[in-house]
Amino acid sequence: MTADRIAQLIDDHPTEAASVGELPISTGQRRELKAEAHSLNPVVTIADNGLSPSVLKEIDHSLNVHGLIKIRVVSDERELRERYLAEICNTLGAAAVQHIGKLLVVWRPKLEVKADKSGKAVARRKAPRQLKRNFQNR
Repeated sequence: MTADRIAQLIDDHPTEAASVGELPISTGQRRELKAEAHSLNPVVTIADNGLSPSVLKEIDHSLNVHGLIKIRVVSDERELRERYLAEICNTLGAAAVQHIGKLLVVWRPKLEVKADKSGKAVARRKAPRQLKRNFQNR
């Protein structure tokens, strides 16, 4: 790596501090999240249309459900993938865990599930769904 390239990198990223909308995480947290993300499959793909509002909405929903997600970017341009990662983190208040190849790993704490007075989650079904097979065996 040349001295000019190192100076450019320092100018581009003066500190490791988080951006305005980005969620700050420590080095230890980042290490643990990388290890946890190793076995995950990408849940969202950013294709030729780029980072549209519908893709951002899907990423937001996936972060609410899973917390830690992988995003596949089809583009071959590294700078474009870095811009996507920065925009996702700033817009959705998430933390960039890793950018490796065409995969972006993003983390945000899961939203807590609201519980009713009995302590059960509100969105769950009351009982398992009855299948036809269950009725035939009676």
